[in-house]
Amino acid sequence: MISKANKMSAARQADPAALARRLHGVAIRILRRARRHDAAMGLPPGQASALSVLVFGGAKTMSALAAIEQVRAPTMTRMIDALERAGHVRREPDADDRRKLRIVATPAGARLMQRGRERREQVLAQALAGLERSERALLEAALAVLEKLPDTRD
Repeated sequence: MISKANKMSAARQADPAALARRLHGVAIRILRRARRHDAAMGLPPGQASALSVLVFGGAKTMSALAAIEQVRAPTMTRMIDALERAGHVRREPDADDRRKLRIVATPAGARLMQRGRERREQVLAQALAGLERSERALLEAALAVLEKLPDTRD
């Protein structure tokens, strides 16, 4: 028989706002832990983030990239200029509108980001290895549910 306290706890945990708070906190802690190893890429965090968008999300216009990264156009221009000087991105004319330029990750930029992703995944894998097998199974089931959430990227 389920106790009254367990029923209240289950109801509280199923509350979307409470779940959102917990998920947000856990996600931030996980990302901070993984991000500690990003310095090995040799890029400031803003540049690493912009390059990540390009590598894993495809070419973007400068204005689209600025909107995704939530920075102003001049800030994004400076970041892209630095990434271009380092050989991680290049500007290409847009195939549909030759007046526009699209920012594209170079193969060197893609390799850099892939190595960074691999380092993050190793950090997370090491942490997950410390969990019990049953806990990892629960996490896998939870991820299957989270993957059903709609993607709100533009």
